[in-house]
Amino acid sequence: MLVAAAVCPCPPLLVPEVAAGAAPELDAARTACADALGVLAASRPDRLVVVGPADSAGPEAYAQGARGSFRGFGVDLDVRLGDDSGAAGGAGLPYGLAVGAWLLDRTGWADAPVDGVGVGEALPAESCAAVGRGIAARAGRTALLVLGDASACRTLKAPGYLDERAAPFDAAAGRALGAADVAALAALDVALARELKVSGRAPWQVLGGAAEGTGLAGALLYEGAPYGVGYVAATWS
Repeated sequence: MLVAAAVCPCPPLLVPEVAAGAAPELDAARTACADALGVLAASRPDRLVVVGPADSAGPEAYAQGARGSFRGFGVDLDVRLGDDSGAAGGAGLPYGLAVGAWLLDRTGWADAPVDGVGVGEALPAESCAAVGRGIAARAGRTALLVLGDASACRTLKAPGYLDERAAPFDAAAGRALGAADVAALAALDVALARELKVSGRAPWQVLGGAAEGTGLAGALLYEGAPYGVGYVAATWS
């Protein structure tokens, strides 16, 4: 049963060592993520599942102890998903789950075992929801840490250049995440999300599937678009 969820952005720039001199620009987002993880801890889950974007459609599972790295961003920094008691082998964490592992380590997460699921932009909405239902069907109290960014097309200097459809899409996604609106998340346009370079669409729709019938209430903690990329932090509890 899903008892709580935290939604956080996952740009590698969230890690101060990666952002370097630009680190203060995301301080508000980091604070919101820390607050969201506090809500997860308060829910006293039996397990935490980290859901984030992946290169392949997925879903791809990652065991506790799976490794991630920010060496590809020029930083000598490695992370693990949860503590070292799980399997250390297997595929490396995709960047989104690596950011999630960094957030957990930064906040000193030790409240429940952790594993991860990666889902990619090609996974259809209903398949994402089915992944979420499967997670929620596990025995015990489950919490989700859901990683993903909104559009990358909010300004002329954004990674995807300026697209006038980006701001309305991000606003709709922010409303849905802030209101814990499962139906609105399910209705997010998969093709449009891909065109706008939205990494969070599939993870958000996994959350929607997991939360069906739970009656969780949402709270929007942060919404912004530094660097022309939409970032949202929210909690469901």
